[in-house]
Amino acid sequence: MSTESLTDHTASFGFRDVPEAEKEKLVRGVFSSVAKNYDLMNDLMSGGVHRLWKDVFVGWLNPQPGWKCLDVAGGTGDIAFRIAGAVRKRGGEPDVTVCDINPDMLAEGQVRAEKKGETALTWVEGNAEHLPFADNSFDSYTIAFGIRNVTHIENALAEARRVLKPGGRFLCLEFSQVVVPGLDVLYDKFSFHLLPTIGEWVAKDRESYQYLVESIRRFPNQARFARMIEEAGLSQVKVRNLSGGISAMHSAWKI
Repeated sequence: MSTESLTDHTASFGFRDVPEAEKEKLVRGVFSSVAKNYDLMNDLMSGGVHRLWKDVFVGWLNPQPGWKCLDVAGGTGDIAFRIAGAVRKRGGEPDVTVCDINPDMLAEGQVRAEKKGETALTWVEGNAEHLPFADNSFDSYTIAFGIRNVTHIENALAEARRVLKPGGRFLCLEFSQVVVPGLDVLYDKFSFHLLPTIGEWVAKDRESYQYLVESIRRFPNQARFARMIEEAGLSQVKVRNLSGGISAMHSAWKI
C-alpha cells in the first residue's frame, strides 16, 4: 500500500495517527474511562473556569421559548441544563435533546438530571457524523468540547447544517490557540505536565488525559476552524476568544 493511501485513511488520535476506522473506538474508550470523573476533572483542570465559559456560551446562544435545541457531545448535560434554565427564565418550556456517542457519558448525564429533578431533556445515543435526526429539525445546534474528538470534523459540520432549520444557529465551544504572548508558554507547561498527572491521581487514568491534551493541540486554530464552518455551508461566522484563546466560541447560521 502506498504512503499516500496510508495517509488518506488515518486520523489523529492525540499526537498519534491511527487508522480512521479505529479512532471512534479509541475515543469511545477514553470517554467511557473518564465518564465517572468527567465533571470533577473539568473543575480541576480549569480551576472551575469551564463553568464561566459555558455560562458565556449559553448567554451568547440566547435560547428562546419555542426553540428546539440540540446539544451534541453533551453527555453529562452541562450545556443542556443551562439551555433549559435560560428558556425557563424567559417563561418557556424547554425542548432540548442531548446527543452523545458514548452511553456511559449519557448515563452520567441522566443521573445528574434525576438529581436535579430535570425531566425536560431527551437523551439520544448518536454519532455527530451521522446524526439520527431529520433534516431541518432544530433551531439551534450546540457542541462544547466535543468536535475535536470526531474523526471527520467536516462531516460533523455538514450534519450540523443538515439538521438545523433555515435561520437556525450553530454555536461551538472548543479549546483553541492561545493568543496572549507568554500565556501560551505557561498554558503548555500546565497542560502537558500537570493535567495528565491530575488525571492519574484523581481518575487513575493518565493516558486518557494525555490524549485530551494532545487532541487540543491537533485541533485547527480559530481562523482555520472558521473557514471549515464556512466551507460546510454555514454563514455569518463569528469568533469570540475566552481566557486569551484557551477556548473559543464559533457562531454561524444556516441561511
